[in-house]
Amino acid sequence: MKKEDLPHLNPPYSEKYSWYVLFVLTGVYTFNFIDRRILAILQEPIKMELGLSDTQLGLLTGFAFAIFYVSLGIPIARWADRSNRKNIIALCMSIWSIMTAISGLVANYFQLILARIGVGIGEAGGSPPAHSIISDYFPPEKRATALSIYSIGIYIGIFLGFVVGGVVAKHYGWRVAFFVCGIPGVVYALLVYYTVKEPIKGITDKTNTPTEELAFIEVLKYLLSKKTFVFLAFASGLHTFASYGIGNFMPPFLMRIHHMEISEVGLWLGVTTGVGGALGTVLGGSMADRLRKKDMRWYIWISALAGALNFIPSYFAFFSENVSVVIIGALGFAFLTAVFIGPTIAVTHSLVNAKMRAFSSAILFFVMNLIGLGMGPLCIGLLSDYLSVSLGEESLRWAFTITFFTGGLSILLFYLASKNYLKDLSEN
Repeated sequence: MKKEDLPHLNPPYSEKYSWYVLFVLTGVYTFNFIDRRILAILQEPIKMELGLSDTQLGLLTGFAFAIFYVSLGIPIARWADRSNRKNIIALCMSIWSIMTAISGLVANYFQLILARIGVGIGEAGGSPPAHSIISDYFPPEKRATALSIYSIGIYIGIFLGFVVGGVVAKHYGWRVAFFVCGIPGVVYALLVYYTVKEPIKGITDKTNTPTEELAFIEVLKYLLSKKTFVFLAFASGLHTFASYGIGNFMPPFLMRIHHMEISEVGLWLGVTTGVGGALGTVLGGSMADRLRKKDMRWYIWISALAGALNFIPSYFAFFSENVSVVIIGALGFAFLTAVFIGPTIAVTHSLVNAKMRAFSSAILFFVMNLIGLGMGPLCIGLLSDYLSVSLGEESLRWAFTITFFTGGLSILLFYLASKNYLKDLSEN
């Protein structure tokens, strides 16, 4: 079928159905982050039962998951660019949900690492195919908004994971929390399989989609030739270093330093991260889509601006002795760290054609999650253990300050990405 026979103004599906698919995929992303971040709220009881250090927790919540998540995301994305994306999503969702439930059966640290690796393998096939599908249901001028709405799933998932995980862990134990959060995902995967239609690749684009398949190395070389993408990927990685590092260790921080109970921590962090992150995600995407009419570089500038403002709530979240101020700081932190998501994915997709979108998202997430998810929690855990000799429980507070450095560097890289964006866009 030729592209000219399928103009983006008259797609073979209704606008109502496009929104239905978007909300279903947002649900997938919600389960993705419930299962990914449930471990954060359960760290303290797991640490006590299994006798772990902060470094081991950082490895467990970060690098052990991230290395498989980012590595397998690339071949799965190439598969998605050539095959049925919604089937891949349904399959991978079943895998990560089952492995989350299995996490509740482990007897030692090694088994828990293996279970989390299994979750990472499954979740590797979630976002890149979903990004690609959404870009085929929504035209370029609406994509940042649509991708931002999809990304709300991150914060709904964190909210539910923290609140449900905290309450269930308090009353029934951390093992039951894994069962409660993992099993429903298998049922939801069936909804995806039976109700989401696979769209034609490139149908909402205003330019023709190439029919030939590019080799892996050719696609990778093309992406690396775009300075915008290179700077943007590393900027995003350093940006998420803070969001994952702080996000994973904030529950232990509140329990150790501010002496809050696990259910109380789950509720407050669920609300602050869920509400703040969701609002930041939606606002970031919608503002970028509006400001693009003045200058396309606003897609990147808005991320740099949010990163610069984020130093203020971060300081109060880390150093205030007043719990209310800490919670308000955490709310601001969650809001501002979420702004970049939709615009960053939209910029990445604007640099490639429809048959490269899933792969481009996978490469973006490879860099972003290797630095952010992989190194953020691990580095903060290592630094906390090192400082604990002299600072005791206060070590975690000061370990958080490493994010001031990585945040500043990310702002610089966002700026460099914006300097090259118009040139790279004109060559696409």
